[in-house]
Amino acid sequence: MSSGDLDALLRVTSPDYIGITHPDIAFGTLDAPVGRLTLAVTSRGVVACSYENENVVFERVSREIGSFIGPDARRLDPVRRELDAYFSGRLRTFTAMVDLQLATPFARTVLHMMLAVPYGTVTTYREIAERIGRPRALRAVGNALGSNPVCVIVPCHRVVESENVLGGYAGGAAAKERLLRVERAAAGATRPAAPSHRPQGS
Repeated sequence: MSSGDLDALLRVTSPDYIGITHPDIAFGTLDAPVGRLTLAVTSRGVVACSYENENVVFERVSREIGSFIGPDARRLDPVRRELDAYFSGRLRTFTAMVDLQLATPFARTVLHMMLAVPYGTVTTYREIAERIGRPRALRAVGNALGSNPVCVIVPCHRVVESENVLGGYAGGAAAKERLLRVERAAAGATRPAAPSHRPQGS
């Protein structure tokens, strides 16, 4: 979707959007090395950084948060700059605030735990389940990570199924491998054997 198409979508589906006043929710996209990311930013922080189609994200944001949605460079450009710096290996820690209101309460617990996983490292679904006190909830943890509304910034890509198995990812196996490779290279870590991709079987 071009910027013109996105603007047209916003004008039709967000009645309050007139392109002049600042919207309650900034909405746009970023063409990243791992594919196009759909971005949405509220006054509280980044509420969406998604691999999903703009129409899908727009509909969900308007249904669950609010309808006054439109492009707003004041909120979007700082997030885009941080993402660009991250993809180039120049940024390890995002300063952009995160708004997880699109996630369920359980998913928020899991995603907050992901924010503590250090750059350039990985953990496993089992380790996350144990850290939140739900050691048997591997499938629920996997579902929470798979539905992460703020991908990349909330680094669910740092969770692997096991030492040798990559596990699933919303952006696909190639995107997950690329993100981990960028982080390993920037962190100066010795690259281990890359885990192979296999759908998570928890």
